[in-house]
Amino acid sequence: MPLLTKVAWDHPPTAASYRRLVVRRTKWAALLGGSMLVSIVCLWFGLIPQARLAFIAVILVVVPYIPVVLISYFRRHRVAAVLRSYAWREHVCSYAPRATGIQATISISFSETYSASYRLIPFPLDLATIENSHPDRIWFAGDPRFGGVVSPVGGHYPVRAVPAKVPAEGRPGGDDVLASRVGLRRRSGKGTQT
Repeated sequence: MPLLTKVAWDHPPTAASYRRLVVRRTKWAALLGGSMLVSIVCLWFGLIPQARLAFIAVILVVVPYIPVVLISYFRRHRVAAVLRSYAWREHVCSYAPRATGIQATISISFSETYSASYRLIPFPLDLATIENSHPDRIWFAGDPRFGGVVSPVGGHYPVRAVPAKVPAEGRPGGDDVLASRVGLRRRSGKGTQT
């Protein structure tokens, strides 16, 4: 596939959409952190009887998402590193359907003989319908062995993609040093999953 830009960050819609990603993740962290702070203040001042329903709702709804939101907030730097180091390349793709209708994995054909499946993190989403006039194509920046960043054609919605299953040893291609530098590859030689 032809190179679309020298690096994905050089594409203006990509840089703008990354800034929107940072704002979204900051809002998530602030919302969850603020609700937990309100709960702690209620506990501190003994206001649980007055705010029992709100407290229970916060505990049941917020607490399970705190690790995911915090990880996604801090891992946004990995998305930026990939976009600043790898070029966008356009590939044929297909989405694995889920019962909910939202795709959890995407399969990208890098060549006639090599395809890989990726999970979209931190949350599954329907990239095929996000302002996408080419639902059968995807832009990919990264190392096919370890994942990277995907976006609908146009680079306007970058999302972190990690391998759906641990890749087999000895897959050809890629730059291990670059993949390690941007956080796609661990020292052990395996891909990161966040």
